[in-house]
Amino acid sequence: MAKDQETPGKPAVVLLSGGLDSMVTAALAQEAGFRINALTINYGQRHSIELGAARRIAAHLGVKRHVELPLDLSIFGGSALTDDIDVPMDGLGDDIPVTYVPARNLVFLSLTLAWAETLGARDIFIGVNALDYSGYPDCRPEFIASFAETARLGTKAGVEGRRLSIHAPLQHMTKADIAAESDRLGLDPGMSWSCYNPTREGQACGLCDSCRLRRKGFADAALQDGIDYANFAD
Repeated sequence: MAKDQETPGKPAVVLLSGGLDSMVTAALAQEAGFRINALTINYGQRHSIELGAARRIAAHLGVKRHVELPLDLSIFGGSALTDDIDVPMDGLGDDIPVTYVPARNLVFLSLTLAWAETLGARDIFIGVNALDYSGYPDCRPEFIASFAETARLGTKAGVEGRRLSIHAPLQHMTKADIAAESDRLGLDPGMSWSCYNPTREGQACGLCDSCRLRRKGFADAALQDGIDYANFAD
């Protein structure tokens, strides 16, 4: 594909999972004047509802191009999201949970970087967050900073002095902050999907770590969430 030069605005690639965080990140990039190319990874997750959410978000934002890339990490397994391992339903713990997908953001950012370099884009956006839930090592600020340096050293663009920037605008926000940003940006939170363990009827479970964090964030922000939950944990 030729370099993205057809419409106004700087090109950027946004990693769009279909979750609330990635939706807000994409909208913030667009608000900042970037021309959005959205990358969604179909990584063999047990529940593909978030892929439909990513398509809805991309359509709503009118992104320049939305690529859904197949990459079956279920072949490796090792995570409750890609393997036959129960999703924890008893609240947040202090250890890295079994919903961690080994090296997922490292792999995803590498693919995002490859597409960005192809497009001639110098900006990559990812919706990682470290405040409300820092259990995942590939969501932490030190990882993002390290990857930015890797991008500088490991790409043609980087060694030729065209530095690529990794933007993580939600890095230091709480889930309440993110819910408030969604509201400020005029987004329908019901377009996004966060649950790790949806019911057969397509409801969010309400009990997994991701549901608990999302529900608390909207409650703390005194905002309505657009998701239908099967359960409401305290």
